[in-house]
Amino acid sequence: MVEKPDHRLTLTAPDGFNLVRSLGSLKASLYRGQIESTFSTVSKSSRTPDGVGTIRFEQTDLQIVCSMWGPGSAWLGAHAETMLGFHDNPASFRPQHRTLRELQKRSAGAHWGRTDRVMEALIPAIIGQKVTARGAVRSMRALARVHGSAAPGPQQTWLLPTNECLAELPYYEYHRFDIEKKRADTLRGVASRHDRLERLTSDPIPEAYRVLQAFRGVGPWTAALVAGVALGDTDAVPVGDYHIPNTVAWNLAGEERADDARMLELLEPYMGHRGRVIRWLEASGVKAPAYGPKNSVRSIRGQ
Repeated sequence: MVEKPDHRLTLTAPDGFNLVRSLGSLKASLYRGQIESTFSTVSKSSRTPDGVGTIRFEQTDLQIVCSMWGPGSAWLGAHAETMLGFHDNPASFRPQHRTLRELQKRSAGAHWGRTDRVMEALIPAIIGQKVTARGAVRSMRALARVHGSAAPGPQQTWLLPTNECLAELPYYEYHRFDIEKKRADTLRGVASRHDRLERLTSDPIPEAYRVLQAFRGVGPWTAALVAGVALGDTDAVPVGDYHIPNTVAWNLAGEERADDARMLELLEPYMGHRGRVIRWLEASGVKAPAYGPKNSVRSIRGQ
Protein backbone atom coordinates (compact mmCIF):
# COMPACT_ATOMS: atom_id res chain seq x y z
CA MET A 1 0.00 0.00 0.00
CA VAL A 2 1.34 3.42 -1.00
CA GLU A 3 1.84 5.67 2.00
CA LYS A 4 -0.64 8.55 1.97
CA PRO A 5 1.13 11.93 1.52
CA ASP A 6 1.04 14.51 4.28
CA HIS A 7 0.40 17.29 1.78
CA ARG A 8 -0.53 17.55 -1.89
CA LEU A 9 -0.81 20.41 -4.33
CA THR A 10 -1.30 20.82 -8.09
CA LEU A 11 0.68 23.30 -10.19
CA THR A 12 0.12 24.53 -13.72
CA ALA A 13 3.37 24.31 -15.66
CA PRO A 14 4.54 26.66 -18.44
CA ASP A 15 3.71 25.66 -22.01
CA GLY A 16 5.84 22.77 -23.24
CA PHE A 17 7.29 22.02 -19.80
CA ASN A 18 8.90 18.58 -19.43
CA LEU A 19 9.27 17.35 -15.86
CA VAL A 20 11.84 14.60 -16.35
CA ARG A 21 14.06 16.70 -18.62
CA SER A 22 13.94 19.58 -16.13
CA LEU A 23 14.85 17.60 -13.01
CA GLY A 24 16.74 14.71 -14.59
CA SER A 25 20.04 16.56 -14.45
CA LEU A 26 19.92 16.56 -10.64
CA LYS A 27 20.85 12.88 -10.68
CA ALA A 28 24.36 13.78 -11.77
CA SER A 29 24.78 16.52 -9.17
CA LEU A 30 23.15 15.22 -6.01
CA TYR A 31 23.49 12.04 -4.00
CA ARG A 32 21.68 9.55 -6.22
CA GLY A 33 20.04 7.88 -3.25
CA GLN A 34 17.82 10.92 -2.76
CA ILE A 35 16.37 11.33 -6.25
CA GLU A 36 14.52 8.85 -8.43
CA SER A 37 12.65 9.22 -11.71
CA THR A 38 10.40 7.33 -14.13
CA PHE A 39 9.01 8.39 -17.50
CA SER A 40 6.49 10.73 -15.82
CA THR A 41 7.52 11.17 -12.17
CA VAL A 42 10.49 12.51 -10.22
CA SER A 43 10.92 12.06 -6.46
CA LYS A 44 13.41 14.03 -4.36
CA SER A 45 14.21 13.73 -0.65
CA SER A 46 15.87 16.53 1.30
CA ARG A 47 16.86 17.86 4.69
CA THR A 48 14.91 21.10 4.81
CA PRO A 49 14.97 23.86 7.46
CA ASP A 50 11.81 22.23 8.87
CA GLY A 51 13.13 18.67 8.86
CA VAL A 52 13.39 15.78 6.43
CA GLY A 53 10.92 15.56 3.59
CA THR A 54 10.20 13.92 0.26
CA ILE A 55 8.38 15.43 -2.70
CA ARG A 56 7.13 13.45 -5.69
CA PHE A 57 6.26 15.31 -8.89
CA GLU A 58 3.94 13.67 -11.41
CA GLN A 59 3.14 15.28 -14.76
CA THR A 60 -0.06 14.98 -16.74
CA ASP A 61 -0.05 17.38 -19.68
CA LEU A 62 0.72 20.74 -18.03
CA GLN A 63 -0.50 19.72 -14.60
CA ILE A 64 2.17 18.84 -12.03
CA VAL A 65 0.82 16.99 -9.00
CA CYS A 66 3.13 17.36 -6.00
CA SER A 67 2.84 14.80 -3.18
CA MET A 68 4.86 15.42 -0.02
CA TRP A 69 5.82 13.43 3.05
CA GLY A 70 7.55 14.28 6.31
CA PRO A 71 8.12 17.37 8.47
CA GLY A 72 9.70 19.18 5.51
CA SER A 73 6.56 18.85 3.37
CA ALA A 74 5.44 22.46 3.68
CA TRP A 75 8.91 23.81 2.85
CA LEU A 76 9.21 21.57 -0.21
CA GLY A 77 5.76 22.58 -1.41
CA ALA A 78 6.58 26.28 -1.02
CA HIS A 79 9.75 25.81 -3.12
CA ALA A 80 8.28 23.43 -5.71
CA GLU A 81 7.89 25.97 -8.53
CA THR A 82 11.44 27.24 -8.02
CA MET A 83 12.83 23.71 -7.98
CA LEU A 84 11.00 22.92 -11.21
CA GLY A 85 12.35 26.06 -12.86
CA PHE A 86 9.03 27.69 -13.73
CA HIS A 87 10.85 31.04 -13.55
CA ASP A 88 13.31 29.97 -16.26
CA ASN A 89 12.74 30.86 -19.92
CA PRO A 90 14.92 28.48 -21.94
CA ALA A 91 13.52 29.85 -25.22
CA SER A 92 15.29 33.15 -24.51
CA PHE A 93 18.58 31.45 -25.40
CA ARG A 94 19.03 31.30 -29.18
CA PRO A 95 22.38 29.67 -30.01
CA GLN A 96 23.69 29.93 -33.55
CA HIS A 97 25.91 26.83 -33.50
CA ARG A 98 24.31 23.97 -35.41
CA THR A 99 25.07 21.39 -32.71
CA LEU A 100 23.55 23.56 -29.99
CA ARG A 101 20.44 24.27 -32.05
CA GLU A 102 19.93 20.53 -32.42
CA LEU A 103 20.51 19.90 -28.72
CA GLN A 104 18.07 22.68 -27.85
CA LYS A 105 15.41 20.83 -29.83
CA ARG A 106 16.22 17.58 -28.00
CA SER A 107 16.03 19.41 -24.68
CA ALA A 108 12.69 21.06 -25.41
CA GLY A 109 10.74 21.67 -22.23
CA ALA A 110 13.78 21.43 -19.96
CA HIS A 111 13.76 24.27 -17.44
CA TRP A 112 16.64 25.18 -15.13
CA GLY A 113 15.55 25.22 -11.50
CA ARG A 114 17.25 25.68 -8.15
CA THR A 115 16.97 23.53 -5.04
CA ASP A 116 17.82 26.28 -2.51
CA ARG A 117 19.68 23.68 -0.45
CA VAL A 118 23.39 24.46 -0.58
CA MET A 119 24.75 21.69 1.62
CA GLU A 120 22.95 18.88 -0.19
CA ALA A 121 24.79 19.97 -3.36
CA LEU A 122 28.08 20.82 -1.67
CA ILE A 123 28.59 17.52 0.16
CA PRO A 124 28.37 15.34 -3.00
CA ALA A 125 30.56 17.82 -4.87
CA ILE A 126 33.31 17.55 -2.24
CA ILE A 127 33.09 13.76 -2.10
CA GLY A 128 33.33 13.73 -5.90
CA GLN A 129 36.59 15.71 -6.01
CA LYS A 130 39.37 13.90 -7.89
CA VAL A 131 37.66 10.50 -7.83
CA THR A 132 35.55 8.57 -10.31
CA ALA A 133 31.79 9.06 -10.25
CA ARG A 134 31.36 5.40 -9.33
CA GLY A 135 33.76 5.74 -6.41
CA ALA A 136 31.96 8.84 -5.14
CA VAL A 137 28.58 7.13 -5.34
CA ARG A 138 29.92 4.14 -3.45
CA SER A 139 31.32 6.37 -0.69
CA MET A 140 28.09 8.33 -0.35
CA ARG A 141 25.91 5.23 -0.32
CA ALA A 142 27.96 3.68 2.49
CA LEU A 143 28.12 6.95 4.44
CA ALA A 144 24.34 7.35 4.20
CA ARG A 145 23.66 3.81 5.34
CA VAL A 146 25.90 4.05 8.39
CA HIS A 147 25.40 7.65 9.55
CA GLY A 148 22.41 8.91 7.55
CA SER A 149 18.70 8.31 7.96
CA ALA A 150 15.76 6.99 5.97
CA ALA A 151 13.74 9.56 4.07
CA PRO A 152 9.97 9.76 4.59
CA GLY A 153 7.59 8.61 1.89
CA PRO A 154 7.23 5.52 -0.27
CA GLN A 155 10.64 5.60 -2.00
CA GLN A 156 12.66 3.97 0.82
CA THR A 157 15.70 6.12 0.15
CA TRP A 158 18.47 7.17 2.53
CA LEU A 159 19.70 10.68 3.19
CA LEU A 160 23.31 11.65 3.82
CA PRO A 161 24.21 12.45 7.46
CA THR A 162 23.21 15.71 9.10
CA ASN A 163 25.64 18.61 9.02
CA GLU A 164 26.20 18.22 12.75
CA CYS A 165 27.16 14.59 12.26
CA LEU A 166 29.56 15.38 9.41
CA ALA A 167 31.23 18.12 11.44
CA GLU A 168 31.84 15.80 14.40
CA LEU A 169 32.96 12.63 12.61
CA PRO A 170 36.69 11.97 13.16
CA TYR A 171 38.90 11.42 10.13
CA TYR A 172 39.31 7.70 10.69
CA GLU A 173 35.55 7.28 10.36
CA TYR A 174 35.60 8.94 6.93
CA HIS A 175 38.46 6.63 6.00
CA ARG A 176 36.02 3.71 6.25
CA PHE A 177 34.17 5.17 3.28
CA ASP A 178 37.22 5.75 1.07
CA ILE A 179 37.31 9.47 1.87
CA GLU A 180 40.89 10.57 2.52
CA LYS A 181 41.93 13.26 5.00
CA LYS A 182 41.86 16.20 2.59
CA ARG A 183 38.23 15.69 1.59
CA ALA A 184 37.29 14.71 5.14
CA ASP A 185 38.72 17.96 6.50
CA THR A 186 36.86 19.92 3.83
CA LEU A 187 33.59 18.18 4.69
CA ARG A 188 34.03 18.86 8.39
CA GLY A 189 34.93 22.49 7.69
CA VAL A 190 31.87 23.28 5.58
CA ALA A 191 29.55 21.28 7.82
CA SER A 192 30.63 23.32 10.83
CA ARG A 193 29.59 26.52 8.99
CA HIS A 194 26.46 25.16 7.32
CA ASP A 195 24.25 27.99 8.59
CA ARG A 196 26.29 30.59 6.68
CA LEU A 197 26.41 28.44 3.58
CA GLU A 198 22.65 27.88 3.46
CA ARG A 199 22.15 31.65 3.58
CA LEU A 200 23.92 31.92 0.21
CA THR A 201 20.53 31.34 -1.43
CA SER A 202 19.69 34.98 -0.69
CA ASP A 203 23.09 36.38 -1.78
CA PRO A 204 24.01 37.62 -5.27
CA ILE A 205 25.64 34.89 -7.35
CA PRO A 206 29.14 36.51 -7.40
CA GLU A 207 29.08 36.83 -3.61
CA ALA A 208 28.00 33.21 -3.26
CA TYR A 209 30.98 32.08 -5.34
CA ARG A 210 33.29 34.23 -3.21
CA VAL A 211 32.02 32.77 0.07
CA LEU A 212 32.10 29.19 -1.19
CA GLN A 213 35.69 29.47 -2.40
CA ALA A 214 36.79 31.05 0.88
CA PHE A 215 36.49 27.58 2.43
CA ARG A 216 39.64 25.50 2.26
CA GLY A 217 39.17 22.68 -0.23
CA VAL A 218 36.39 24.40 -2.20
CA GLY A 219 37.62 25.65 -5.57
CA PRO A 220 36.00 26.84 -8.81
CA TRP A 221 34.93 23.34 -9.86
CA THR A 222 33.11 22.60 -6.62
CA ALA A 223 31.61 26.09 -6.36
CA ALA A 224 30.20 25.88 -9.90
CA LEU A 225 28.55 22.52 -9.25
CA VAL A 226 26.86 23.95 -6.16
CA ALA A 227 25.82 27.21 -7.81
CA GLY A 228 24.31 25.44 -10.79
CA VAL A 229 22.09 23.19 -8.68
CA ALA A 230 21.38 25.05 -5.44
CA LEU A 231 21.40 28.63 -6.74
CA GLY A 232 20.14 28.12 -10.29
CA ASP A 233 23.19 29.64 -12.02
CA THR A 234 22.70 28.87 -15.72
CA ASP A 235 26.20 30.25 -16.37
CA ALA A 236 28.00 27.83 -14.00
CA VAL A 237 31.20 26.45 -15.55
CA PRO A 238 33.09 23.80 -13.53
CA VAL A 239 36.63 24.91 -14.34
CA GLY A 240 39.13 22.17 -13.53
CA ASP A 241 37.04 19.23 -14.72
CA TYR A 242 38.90 16.35 -16.34
CA HIS A 243 36.39 15.69 -19.14
CA ILE A 244 34.26 18.79 -19.78
CA PRO A 245 36.87 20.84 -21.73
CA ASN A 246 37.31 17.94 -24.15
CA THR A 247 33.53 17.49 -24.49
CA VAL A 248 33.05 21.18 -25.24
CA ALA A 249 35.92 21.35 -27.73
CA TRP A 250 34.89 18.18 -29.56
CA ASN A 251 31.26 19.25 -29.98
CA LEU A 252 31.81 22.92 -30.71
CA ALA A 253 35.10 22.91 -32.62
CA GLY A 254 35.86 19.30 -33.59
CA GLU A 255 38.97 19.33 -31.41
CA GLU A 256 39.79 16.16 -29.48
CA ARG A 257 41.52 17.83 -26.53
CA ALA A 258 41.29 21.20 -24.82
CA ASP A 259 42.30 22.91 -21.60
CA ASP A 260 40.17 25.21 -19.46
CA ALA A 261 41.30 28.31 -21.34
CA ARG A 262 40.18 26.86 -24.67
CA MET A 263 36.90 25.70 -23.18
CA LEU A 264 36.18 29.18 -21.84
CA GLU A 265 37.06 30.68 -25.22
CA LEU A 266 34.57 28.40 -26.99
CA LEU A 267 31.87 29.08 -24.41
CA GLU A 268 32.36 32.86 -24.35
CA PRO A 269 29.64 33.58 -26.99
CA TYR A 270 27.12 31.87 -24.72
CA MET A 271 27.81 33.95 -21.61
CA GLY A 272 24.88 33.69 -19.23
CA HIS A 273 23.99 30.24 -20.56
CA ARG A 274 27.34 28.46 -20.42
CA GLY A 275 26.10 26.04 -17.79
CA ARG A 276 23.09 25.26 -19.93
CA VAL A 277 25.36 24.53 -22.90
CA ILE A 278 27.51 22.19 -20.81
CA ARG A 279 24.43 20.41 -19.47
CA TRP A 280 23.12 19.86 -23.01
CA LEU A 281 26.46 18.57 -24.25
CA GLU A 282 26.85 16.15 -21.35
CA ALA A 283 23.28 14.90 -21.73
CA SER A 284 23.87 14.21 -25.44
CA GLY A 285 26.50 11.59 -24.59
CA VAL A 286 28.73 12.74 -27.49
CA LYS A 287 32.23 12.74 -26.04
CA ALA A 288 35.70 13.30 -27.40
CA PRO A 289 37.62 10.17 -28.42
CA ALA A 290 39.13 8.43 -25.40
CA TYR A 291 42.76 7.36 -25.31
CA GLY A 292 44.79 5.53 -22.70
CA PRO A 293 43.72 3.43 -19.73
CA LYS A 294 40.67 4.33 -17.67
CA ASN A 295 40.99 5.28 -14.04
CA SER A 296 40.10 2.44 -11.72
CA VAL A 297 38.27 2.63 -8.43
CA ARG A 298 40.73 2.20 -5.53
CA SER A 299 39.86 1.57 -1.94
CA ILE A 300 41.90 3.40 0.71
CA ARG A 301 40.37 1.53 3.63
CA GLY A 302 43.24 -0.90 3.92
CA GLN A 303 45.92 1.78 3.64
